[in-house]
Amino acid sequence: MPELPEVETVRRGLHELIIDRAIKSVHHDTPKSFPNAVADVQEFLIGASITDVRRRAKVLMIDLSTAYTVVIHLKMTGQLVYRGESVFGAGHPNESLTGELPDRSTRVTLEFADGSRLFFNDQRKFGWMKLMPTLEVPNIDFMKKVGPEPLEAEFTANEFAARFARRAKTSIKAAILDQTVIAGVGNIYADESLWAAKIHPKRLVNTITPNEFETLYTELRAVMNLAIQKGGSTDKNYVNAEGKRGSYMDFARVFRREGLACPRCETEIIKFKAAGRGTHICPHCQVL
Repeated sequence: MPELPEVETVRRGLHELIIDRAIKSVHHDTPKSFPNAVADVQEFLIGASITDVRRRAKVLMIDLSTAYTVVIHLKMTGQLVYRGESVFGAGHPNESLTGELPDRSTRVTLEFADGSRLFFNDQRKFGWMKLMPTLEVPNIDFMKKVGPEPLEAEFTANEFAARFARRAKTSIKAAILDQTVIAGVGNIYADESLWAAKIHPKRLVNTITPNEFETLYTELRAVMNLAIQKGGSTDKNYVNAEGKRGSYMDFARVFRREGLACPRCETEIIKFKAAGRGTHICPHCQVL
């Protein structure tokens, strides 16, 4: 599943291309991918103009001039591909990013008044596009439960540490991956930030000192900001329409580097299971 930097890469690309475009028509192949009432689509989607493209954690939101929002979750194999005078695509790396569209994986097609189109492709049909009043979006169960955005300017180191207090007897990695603690952090950036902060992922939250929390806060933000600059960690899952892949993995210090030397102390990096996920550490820098 994409992490925050990958979804932010999609948001930024679409924001440059679809703002102010009017929606002329919509086509979909299965209600599972587009679970919306026909009457709502006709009244609030068709003819509406796009006013904003937002992100909350790993969820995208396309705001409309009708005060409705299209909420999008890409899940495992989703893609969003824009075709017009400009071309942009981000998502699961198969031929749909660069091939003729619509194809057999196209679930939803939004056609704009100028003839350009936005395709939602999803091989496994786990993703979805839901139309709902913008004012109701914060009331979605996920939105009510998800933690704060880790990169927001107003999200301080003290607030970061306080978010972990209720998970005192949980491992620090499990707590970081818990979307109700903080939003959008997945396996790659958890491993990278814990390595940078010299914290073993199996340490319990109540053993992490205030200074260590401050360091972890700083390193997590640095890692994720770098990933956004590099277009995400998309060597496997997220590429754009020109075939350019996210390049963060070129800068990864521990993730997928088992058997290689730690760039800080040259000890061999190891991999094991923590919080139910494949986990990468330096056993010298990150002592349990």
